[in-house]
Amino acid sequence: MRNPLADTIVNIKPSGIRKFFDLVSEMKDAISLGVGEPDFDTPWHIRDEGIYSLERGRTFYTSNAGLKELKEEIANYLRRRVHVDYDDRHEILVTVGGSEAIDMAMRVMLNPGEEVLIPQPSYVSYEPCTIMAGGKPVIIELKAENEFRLTPEELLEHITDKTKLLVLPFPNNPTGAIMEQKDLEAIAKVIIEKDLYVLSDEIYSELTYKEDHVSIASIPDMQERTILINGFSKAYAMTGWRLGYACGPRKIIEQMTKLHQYAIMCAPTTSQYAAVEALRNGDDDVAMMREAYNQRRRYLVHAFKEMGLECFEPYGAFYIFPCIKEFGMTSEEFASRFLMEEKVAVVPGTAFGDCGEGFLRISYAYSLENLKEALGRMQKFIDRLREEQKDK
Repeated sequence: MRNPLADTIVNIKPSGIRKFFDLVSEMKDAISLGVGEPDFDTPWHIRDEGIYSLERGRTFYTSNAGLKELKEEIANYLRRRVHVDYDDRHEILVTVGGSEAIDMAMRVMLNPGEEVLIPQPSYVSYEPCTIMAGGKPVIIELKAENEFRLTPEELLEHITDKTKLLVLPFPNNPTGAIMEQKDLEAIAKVIIEKDLYVLSDEIYSELTYKEDHVSIASIPDMQERTILINGFSKAYAMTGWRLGYACGPRKIIEQMTKLHQYAIMCAPTTSQYAAVEALRNGDDDVAMMREAYNQRRRYLVHAFKEMGLECFEPYGAFYIFPCIKEFGMTSEEFASRFLMEEKVAVVPGTAFGDCGEGFLRISYAYSLENLKEALGRMQKFIDRLREEQKDK
């Protein structure tokens, strides 16, 4: 029989995150620190609005681009939080999670062979989405000594005459790195000079612990070059509601809406009504969750320092990225042994790009009780590894 599968899809590797999650789900008394999902329930007033919308029979399609009142609230939110003004009629599209927005932006912007700059370590979807859109991923390896920030020098080094789009994944998954105003201003000069566009994934924008998040779209002359991606999963603990949005120049958003129209139709109606409530009345919920994450973050930074594990201090998202190079094993080997011997799942840094080798991603979207138990097991594990090294 003729092969029914497309080579492009077959050749893409599956996500490296899910492997350890699947293993730990079948292991008794195991602790998972691997999945990037808030451990909080969606705040009740948001759930209640979703339930109310169902009770009122609001179960029909919305417009392709999303509920008018939701797009208005997204515009209001971005105006007050990141000081960027979008036309809710033509420059905002409501999507099925931020992931759909990333995929669609690349599919409407890339011609075959055009290059996309992807700083790594970073979220697993950028590279395969580039390939599926017919583009060519070009990896920029971020460095621990720079706190995994993107520098103008690194950006310039990778630009060619085929470069079209830069993915800007900050606050960063998996490192927890952020880009401050001065960092963004420095790379914006390069972006404008080289006539590039930016896909700015700001899904963790509410989870920063050093200063308020700054969007590159707020830098002068950058809004017209930026597709801003955000959503409700992380800040409002709404992962299962599958709701995100894209904002950008009208000519790009119109084409994304056309693609969304044919592929999806519209985002879930119930989720959209709940999201209106989240944006109108959810600031206190976000602040409460952010403070809880910050408490856990500080605990982990201190714990790794006590263990003698090298780890830069993350100021965004809910991940920490300790270095395990001293043990002379790959990230995959370390994570596998740690799971088998101590029943704790973490994600190898290589799940987020080859330059993640020698690191682990640990999520602190878990209770302090679980984190303390897991870190106690890690202390025993690395003590054992250090003893093994002495015996060699």
